[in-house]
Amino acid sequence: MMHPDQIKTLILAGLPCEHLAIDGDGHHFEALVVSAEFTGKSRVQRQQRVYQTLKAKLDSGELHALSFKTLTPEEWSVQRG
Repeated sequence: MMHPDQIKTLILAGLPCEHLAIDGDGHHFEALVVSAEFTGKSRVQRQQRVYQTLKAKLDSGELHALSFKTLTPEEWSVQRG
């Protein structure tokens, strides 16, 4: 069973983030990932980039249920109002 902090550490190790929030119960997780690296990328490309940081845990089955929202810093700023 993974803890949200473990997922956060893995994402931060592989992707520079302006903001990263992870919530979950050990089995199902939700994440908000804000990174300038997403600028000019499609939603699918952004998701692929996040999945790259978690590949080993996904491949092993240790992590299997993660939904996330990916935003650029500008998009996040607009969303927060």
